[in-house]
Amino acid sequence: MAIEKKFVQEGYVKASMDEYFAKQLNKAGYGGMELNRTPMGTQITIYAEKPGMVIGKAGKVIRKLTRDIDRMYDIDNPQIDAQEVKRPELNAQMMATRLASSIERGWYFRKAGHNTMRAIMNAGALGCEIVISGKLTGARSRVEKIVDGYIKHAGKPVDDIVDEGFAVAIKKLGTLGCKVRIIPPGAVLPDSFHLKDIAEEPKAEAAVVSKDAKAGVKKLVEAEAKGEVADEEEIAEALESEKSESLGPVETEADAVVSDVTEDASTTPDEGPAPLEDVVNEQRRLTDGVWQHKHDGYDYWHPIARVHKEEK
Repeated sequence: MAIEKKFVQEGYVKASMDEYFAKQLNKAGYGGMELNRTPMGTQITIYAEKPGMVIGKAGKVIRKLTRDIDRMYDIDNPQIDAQEVKRPELNAQMMATRLASSIERGWYFRKAGHNTMRAIMNAGALGCEIVISGKLTGARSRVEKIVDGYIKHAGKPVDDIVDEGFAVAIKKLGTLGCKVRIIPPGAVLPDSFHLKDIAEEPKAEAAVVSKDAKAGVKKLVEAEAKGEVADEEEIAEALESEKSESLGPVETEADAVVSDVTEDASTTPDEGPAPLEDVVNEQRRLTDGVWQHKHDGYDYWHPIARVHKEEK
């Protein structure tokens, strides 16, 4: 047998077997079947709302089904297993059977379709489609379609995600076909996407300026506004104090201040070089390897080696 004919034969056997089970196990709430071929034989799993009715008293029904399958189809050592469906509202075959049964009992087709749709969506389905076709309201056949949520109609996701069931309702005017298609909850759709949450980087906190530093800067600004020009050294000292108060004290060699030295004080190697001229109230410091001082005559830091110009 050619490989194409083998695939066609297997598909026909599976469809025919599904029809047979749906007819025999209608009262048990038949919900579909799976066929798996193993080295030990063929495993057939039947999903039903009432698996006890599939097994029967002392296994009578399931043994009969096994004998019929072995006689009707060329299957090696068939073994039938019954499984219970936990949520029948998400099984398309069961809901199609319920819909057909409701229509046969006399329910109006539109009311039965909406009730079935409501039960499926309340169970958490992502989407559902119900199609009822046949002589619904008169002698002419027509189709009524009810859709809710998201449903796929073409492509590979139809085979992988969408669950489909079909049942027939027999009425006086003729037969009605009931098709139910369901996308179960948790199904990953090919066109679904989500945006990743990016964690925001913490912003660097600005240095908080103390009230005293603000007051010092404000005082200098007001003095300049009144006409009193502040020296560059005073402005630099105000900004330096503001920075030191906001960021905390930082000890460096450049900021080490030497205590006041009198005019006639003797110099030592630790105190720095001897003064080149007489100065009053002198202060010294070592900055970048250069000795600097300031005194009454020049109240700002400058190199000691600098020659002072006499004021005229």
